[in-house]
Amino acid sequence: MATETPIIATGRRKTAIASLKMTAGTGTISVNGKDFNDYFTTGNMKQQALAPLVVTENAKKFNFVVKACGGGLNGQAGALRLAIARALLKLNSEHRAVLREHGLLTRDPRAKERKKPGQPGARKRFQFSKR
Repeated sequence: MATETPIIATGRRKTAIASLKMTAGTGTISVNGKDFNDYFTTGNMKQQALAPLVVTENAKKFNFVVKACGGGLNGQAGALRLAIARALLKLNSEHRAVLREHGLLTRDPRAKERKKPGQPGARKRFQFSKR
């Protein structure tokens, strides 16, 4: 399906946010002005971010312009994965079953636990001395 107007979607993971603009094209992806392969260095991050395209067999049909901020590269890859899945869902609602089956539409709610007052970390306690 060709789209004249770009589809805009957002994904989040931990403290990372990825917002993208999807248009019909040849499969080029730029993240923060860099090429996708230069931005995400490891194969695991690339595979994670492109999972929705592989599952729905749309790998070379769309161009993406991505703005990612916050968190680290792994968090940004997870945020990009959710953003791509949401964009594909906006384009064609028939993808919902496949994306849901692979768990690509669920936002990962895990985040760093906050540090509590009166102790050195989230769970760690100061050393206890009985005497």
